[in-house]
Amino acid sequence: MPPPLDCFAICAPGLEPLVYDELTELSIACEPIPGGVSWRGSSSTIALANLWSRIATRIVVRIGSFRARTFFELERHAKKIEWERYATAGSAIRFRVTCRKSKLYHSDAVAQRLQEAVARRIGGDIVVAEAADDESEGESSDQLFIVRFDRDVCTVSVDTSGALLHRRGYRKAIAKAPLRETLAAAMLRGANWMGRTPLVDPLCGSGTIAIEAALIARRIPPGLDRSFAFLGWPSAETDRWNELITHARAQVLKASPVRIAGSDRDAGAIEAARSNAERAGVTEDVVLTVQSVSAATALAGGPGALITNPPYGERLGDTEGIRNLYAQIGNVARKNFGGWTFGMLSPDASLDAQTKLKLDERFKTTNGGIPVRFVAGVVSSN
Repeated sequence: MPPPLDCFAICAPGLEPLVYDELTELSIACEPIPGGVSWRGSSSTIALANLWSRIATRIVVRIGSFRARTFFELERHAKKIEWERYATAGSAIRFRVTCRKSKLYHSDAVAQRLQEAVARRIGGDIVVAEAADDESEGESSDQLFIVRFDRDVCTVSVDTSGALLHRRGYRKAIAKAPLRETLAAAMLRGANWMGRTPLVDPLCGSGTIAIEAALIARRIPPGLDRSFAFLGWPSAETDRWNELITHARAQVLKASPVRIAGSDRDAGAIEAARSNAERAGVTEDVVLTVQSVSAATALAGGPGALITNPPYGERLGDTEGIRNLYAQIGNVARKNFGGWTFGMLSPDASLDAQTKLKLDERFKTTNGGIPVRFVAGVVSSN
């Protein structure tokens, strides 16, 4: 048996407990720590995490950790890393290096020494890919290695995901201030919505919350129809991956067992939501309507969940009446959604107060660089 791998699921700050819950449900024994969730496991656990995690940003494996204060020490340790497990001669690779409070502070020089170590270890030339930001990663087949120097300790990790995990492949049409798929999924889990009751988003924008809800309700893994970096490794267990995919497809429901609805007063947003739902394969599972917040009504089969991401003002321009919108959301919730769970992202407690709903903070994170809190609670009827 190969030795266990040192694995880490990276996530947005504040979402660690939610990712921990996800991985625990996959029978992965793990531990939440700042920045993500760590575990020691087999390559199958890497495949499971990439296939099923709806909230993690990427999955990495630590392949080396050592102290180095000189380039000689760096080269000595780097040549011991089993680079051949993740790259072959002619492979395109890329290093992302950060250096903090270390004697070796020049990131490009560190990357060059590591590139040379890879070439020597695999016994052939490699192709060094150009640096890319997170949003463009995964558009090519280059293998990313993440290197972090902190107080002279070098940690080398290999990316297993490729494109960031929020890139499900369906969200090509977007409305203003789009919500990432991973954060939408975190909101649903934060509200304890697991696909067994109806769901309504009265400010759905391009439909991300409703579409993620449909994927959950139908048991469709977020990674079912995309590729991952680890599948290109020389050590990849493709037979095991094919088994996991076959098993996952067998669990998918033909239709959502619960009703899911999204609405927005912006007709362009609803058009984008319909295009995204079609790409996600959930067109028949989500009812999308052009209407104002005041027209939102509860669905049969409830009580369910009323989950939304209202505009913050900071992102969409300070709109006069933003507080009135939050007050209106609260009014509609009390009037039409008594007994339902209400949840929203909020940048400010003063906006929470406008709803006049009893809400508890479930997690803190950021959205588009803005600190936000997800607050939720059961709605009392008027």
